[in-house]
Amino acid sequence: MTQAALAEDSAEPAWKTIPSWNLVATQDLNIPAKAQAFMAERAGSRTVRVKASHAASVSRPDKVTDLIGEAARTVR
Repeated sequence: MTQAALAEDSAEPAWKTIPSWNLVATQDLNIPAKAQAFMAERAGSRTVRVKASHAASVSRPDKVTDLIGEAARTVR
């Protein structure tokens, strides 16, 4: 990366104006559930908690699919 790329100003975060959804994996050992929940709350995300590890899409594909489906139905 160049210094220009690292110093470039960013635009308004999309999560401030676009609806968002978040899945909090409560047994994640990489990103603590409290940190996940904090970021989701800060973004105003609709949040679902699931008893799963960091790889929730592998261990709980049903919950991930449900959340994606809810998001898709909501923004139509």
